[in-house]
Amino acid sequence: MRFLNGKPGHDLTYSDVFMAPNRSSVTSRNEVDLTSTDGLATPLPIVVANMTAISGRRMAETVARRGGIAILPQDIPTDVVAEQIAKVKASHAVFETPVRVTPTMTVGEAMALIPKRAHGVAVVVEDGRPIGALSPAEASAVDRFAQVRDVMTTDLTLVDADHASPQQVWDALSARHQKVAVIVDGEGLLVGLMTSRGALRSALYEPALDPDGRLRVGTAVGINGDVAGRSTALVRAGTDVLVVDTAHGHQERMLAALRAVRAARDDYAADTGRRVVIVAGNIVTARGVDDLTAAGADVLKVGVGPGAMCTTRMQTGVGRPQFSAVLECAEAAAAVGAAVWADGGVRYPRDVALALAAGAGSVMIGSWFAGTHESTGPLLSDHQGRSYKESFGMASARAVRSRTRDDSSFDRARKGLFEEGISSSRMYLDPDRPGVEDLLDWITSGVRSACTYAGARSLREFHEQAVVGVQSPAGYDEGRPLHASW
Repeated sequence: MRFLNGKPGHDLTYSDVFMAPNRSSVTSRNEVDLTSTDGLATPLPIVVANMTAISGRRMAETVARRGGIAILPQDIPTDVVAEQIAKVKASHAVFETPVRVTPTMTVGEAMALIPKRAHGVAVVVEDGRPIGALSPAEASAVDRFAQVRDVMTTDLTLVDADHASPQQVWDALSARHQKVAVIVDGEGLLVGLMTSRGALRSALYEPALDPDGRLRVGTAVGINGDVAGRSTALVRAGTDVLVVDTAHGHQERMLAALRAVRAARDDYAADTGRRVVIVAGNIVTARGVDDLTAAGADVLKVGVGPGAMCTTRMQTGVGRPQFSAVLECAEAAAAVGAAVWADGGVRYPRDVALALAAGAGSVMIGSWFAGTHESTGPLLSDHQGRSYKESFGMASARAVRSRTRDDSSFDRARKGLFEEGISSSRMYLDPDRPGVEDLLDWITSGVRSACTYAGARSLREFHEQAVVGVQSPAGYDEGRPLHASW
């Protein structure tokens, strides 16, 4: 990447910069390969942040099917994380995981489960076989204590899993004017779902798979406690990535934790031949890159203070404008054969594209994904009927309480005094993009187009060929679309 009119003498945020178009021979966005350049080589350079309010099994399955990877949080007990890893690995790599309900379940119970998935339907299952479906349409104006079997529809589009290519599912749904196909195996047992939009996505995206053809998922560990023991348990449970995570990554305790994680990873590799990728952070300087890679990190997580839930910069004055942090750290990482994840500060597809242009191997997203069906919290409604999820920062008092649950009440209360993050924030679902896949479509479209403007067919070419300029706040505002007339 180069600057259009010379590198400025001050640090830059994503809003401070724009990308100038190059002469390009790329004729279609479909020519662009978005495989990440971070050593993981995921088909999509998107990572879901290890935030308790965002990343869980549902998020991990969904994002991995579209080529990205989610990181399960460090606050979850190790045995529970191992169970979640197993469930993600057992999920189908193509078909969506259905919401399963029984015929005798009440409508109210079933309707409470439906918002956990974006496809908006529950499959009624008896002896493992689908016998009906329930959606808000069937449940409208129905007593919530009625049983599902009394209101479900039995008009299902059943498709054999062996004959369920995206085109075949699309054709079957088009012929029957339905939106959801129920996928079954040769014995009629439920395998999964595929919506008409899911069929289109399956033809456009490749899933992120491990060497055994299972969906990929990562997990986080902290720098306190039995770091080596947790890391060993997680790699044995099948995690594909270990993220050693703390707000201030450039500290001695991080370096000690990294050495312990690397030893656990290397022991596992010696036994199995599989090498789990180690990510560490957060940092914002080249010196941080050098120290953490020397201690064992393969990928560096870059970003202090840019996240929507983070108050670190306002409380402490510590941090760095994210575009410049990514640019410097990516250059330093490349010099030692490592890579970086740009963590935080992205609010539009343009920001993801600019992070990748600056040299990020992948982009980590947190709060932007909080307001989706797949995030971990329950779906709530405000007084105007707008749907939202609650989110909170991982250094907030709320997160600290969870992380210190084994401490004495006095120690927990004392630690809770030092909050650096928002403990509760409403993240509203975008009516046009209520699912994480909708956001991935938007992001992917933007990044692919950015690559075509740069004349790049891969992310490596994109970083090499991107030309970036510096703009005023007025220049940034000029690029905003108007959704209504003047």
